[in-house]
Amino acid sequence: MVRSLYSGVAGMMVHQNKMDVVGNNISNVSTYGYKHGRATFRDVYYQTNSAASAPTPTSGGVNPTQIGYGAKLGSVDVNHSQSVMSTTGYTLDVAIAGEGYLQVMDGDGNIFYTKAGMLDIDPSGNLVDVNGNFVLGVSGNPTGKDPASNRIRISLPYENAKAGSVTDTINNVGYTISGSNQNEASNVNIVFATSKKLPIGQKASATVTSSSIVVTLNADETFSSLAQLNTEVNNAIRAANGGVAHAGGDFNITMSDPSKFNKTLTGAEIVEADFGVRSGSVTLPNNLAQHFAIQSVGDQFSGTGTSTFTASLSAANALTITIGNYVGTVNDSQLATAGSVVLKRGGTDSSDSIVISYPNLNTINAYGINGMSGQVQMTASQPSSNLGLGDGNFILSGGTEGGEQTVADLTGLSINDKGVLTGTHATFGILELGQISLATFANPAGLTQVGDTYFSESLNSGEPELAIAGSNGTGSILGGTLETSNTDLSQEFSDMITTQRGFQACSRLITVSDTMLEELINLKR
Repeated sequence: MVRSLYSGVAGMMVHQNKMDVVGNNISNVSTYGYKHGRATFRDVYYQTNSAASAPTPTSGGVNPTQIGYGAKLGSVDVNHSQSVMSTTGYTLDVAIAGEGYLQVMDGDGNIFYTKAGMLDIDPSGNLVDVNGNFVLGVSGNPTGKDPASNRIRISLPYENAKAGSVTDTINNVGYTISGSNQNEASNVNIVFATSKKLPIGQKASATVTSSSIVVTLNADETFSSLAQLNTEVNNAIRAANGGVAHAGGDFNITMSDPSKFNKTLTGAEIVEADFGVRSGSVTLPNNLAQHFAIQSVGDQFSGTGTSTFTASLSAANALTITIGNYVGTVNDSQLATAGSVVLKRGGTDSSDSIVISYPNLNTINAYGINGMSGQVQMTASQPSSNLGLGDGNFILSGGTEGGEQTVADLTGLSINDKGVLTGTHATFGILELGQISLATFANPAGLTQVGDTYFSESLNSGEPELAIAGSNGTGSILGGTLETSNTDLSQEFSDMITTQRGFQACSRLITVSDTMLEELINLKR
């Protein structure tokens, strides 16, 4: 009976240990990278009351008679099976889809292994985990490098100082605007506008903010060259900036085709974006304008200067109208009503023409128009001189003082399936900054748990084998994802019930044994 008491006590102790394991599993049901434990029991030593005997020719064998002393804790095994992946959307979160562990190193140089991939970049450029320990692998471009257990630290190239600039194409002409100071202040948005409200003699004005400059050109003032335009623009910017140059320096405009600015242009022509043909004109004197009217001229109209207008009626009542060498004829049937006629250059070139309206025959006869003549003034059609700067999108960029670059100069940090850390730099583009190396073990179940979802190498785990993610039996790395706890609540609650019942039965065993001892003691009465 004493043995049953000890067995009950031993049973209660091991069931308490198992409940501790179950409680730890349940409390870590939401811990990323957690691997749940399992408690197993072993029976303890036995007292042999009689040994086994072998069979003889005259009798059979006899089994041993043994009485046990209860149970003990056999092991607490860790289940390293993969759990469900949870998408977080944070690009530096990683999970391993298969075998392998992340390597991290604390400040004392101790290396641990984990499945919890909550990573970040510290101000010094180190890739660290949520506990501030260094993630290990290869720094810099990993091409041709073997997996390693070195701290991953971002190191960026030295950037030369540059002024902000931009190039835009307007009406097949390339325009480049650049600042003169090599700093970020030259990265501004420059907008061109035109106005007729500026005072006479003021060619330009400007409005300056921290990120933009609006330059307004006087629509009626003229600019004799691109150099004068640059001078007036910078003078206006200084005036708007309290009389001092902009922090980005002076801004210079250049053209891929300087011939587009080979004559004096107005502020309106520099800014406006009407790139069509400017129609020519024909001006009639008053005596002719009472009866004839110019309707239009062709896009290729080439008449210039002063020319003679004549209108003559033939015997067959056909009206011939001539302006210089532009000729057109209206027959008698057409003269029945007023209308219009095309005067062709040389009488045949319809691409170079004038359209003019004429009166009917009765009006011609009544007002003595036959034989009427006069001097007209002609201006040829010509392509528009507009440069269209107001239609441009001049957002200067790339301006920097240069120097050593830091993590703050990167955007779009992410980790791909091979564990390569990449980032985007405004000047250098996409850079490979390092690569996470994974560790595998011959016996992962032999790893020692040390807290913070870390494992450490033990005598029974084997030494770590390093590999690139996705090779040598390791899983690929999933960016923006974390591995959840592999605790199964339904299994844990079932274990909790059986553990409770086992503990209850062991406690009952002690109670019954005590009652039996009490009966034995009472025999003396």
